[in-house]
Amino acid sequence: QVRLVESGGGLVQAGGSLRLSCAASGRTFSSYVMGWFRQAPGKEREFVASITWSGGSGNYADSVKGRFTISTDNAKNTVYLQMNSLKPEDTAVYYCNVAKFWGQGTLVTVSE
Repeated sequence: QVRLVESGGGLVQAGGSLRLSCAASGRTFSSYVMGWFRQAPGKEREFVASITWSGGSGNYADSVKGRFTISTDNAKNTVYLQMNSLKPEDTAVYYCNVAKFWGQGTLVTVSE
């Protein structure tokens, strides 16, 4: 049973930073693409960033490019999303994804 557990969300002022973590368990993920998505109130879930579990450069939505960085720690089976220069429009529930599996989400709120 694959399990994804996100953490690291919270309330931050505009311009601040947060680091989200997604701890994965239940399977070997070495050949998979790990992704972060987000869903703001009243909006559809959207892609934020992705990376192959083995590492390398990530792929990013235009709205976060240059501000967010996705990375993996294979030893800890964890995927991170470093979010800098946060904006109020980044407010959303952030979800970790691999294949058909989703975490429960972690709320990020960015105040003016």
